[in-house]
Amino acid sequence: MLIGICGKSGSGKTTLSNELKSINNKIVSLDIDKIGHESLKNPIVIKELTDFFGNGILLDGVVNRKELSKAVFTDPSAMKVLTNITWKYMQFMIDEFINDNKNKIIILDWLLLPNTEYFKKCDIKILLDVDYNTRMNRSIKRDNISENSFKIRDHASIEYNSNDFDYVINDGNYDEIKSIISKL
Repeated sequence: MLIGICGKSGSGKTTLSNELKSINNKIVSLDIDKIGHESLKNPIVIKELTDFFGNGILLDGVVNRKELSKAVFTDPSAMKVLTNITWKYMQFMIDEFINDNKNKIIILDWLLLPNTEYFKKCDIKILLDVDYNTRMNRSIKRDNISENSFKIRDHASIEYNSNDFDYVINDGNYDEIKSIISKL
């Protein structure tokens, strides 16, 4: 079974994933953001990114995500380039995780999940629709970023259609979802 958890930055996707995993050891989760970060270590990805964005995105030969984010969060076409470069590597890692855990309940946790084929494969789709100020405060604290950096990040985020989801959580109360998942 695949469960998709979506929401903008700071909405509580990882918190919900962790709460669901605590229900049963047959529940595993994949934070796809971390897969994206991992793909930035691939030498081919680094080469393709520097060919497009220049060496200014590197720090000691490693992709500096803060510098890269400055380029992509303000320019949708640059974000598309980043996605096109990293996605094939990310897909491989996601598929490998799903295959390795095919006998478990798998949570896919990602802001951009609705833009992928994995969203259609999810048996349960959950949207965390948390208010802007709560998300901003969480993100600033968690990521050690400025309010302006959060605004830029949030502006680059996608908009969700709540009708595409089985559950929409607005207040961070995950008890209903936990109850449903534990029954499954």
